[in-house]
Amino acid sequence: MEELITIISNVGFPIAISAYLLIRIEKKLDTLSESIAELAKVIEFLKK
Repeated sequence: MEELITIISNVGFPIAISAYLLIRIEKKLDTLSESIAELAKVIEFLKK
């Protein structure tokens, strides 16, 4: 039983941190995607 608790403690923390970081990065990627789409529209407008 103690081995199971140790394994969960050792593996659970990195998994939690990874999930937290992925959620934060996802928001920033969404913002970046919107900015790139807007930039593409501006470039297309300037070509005309």
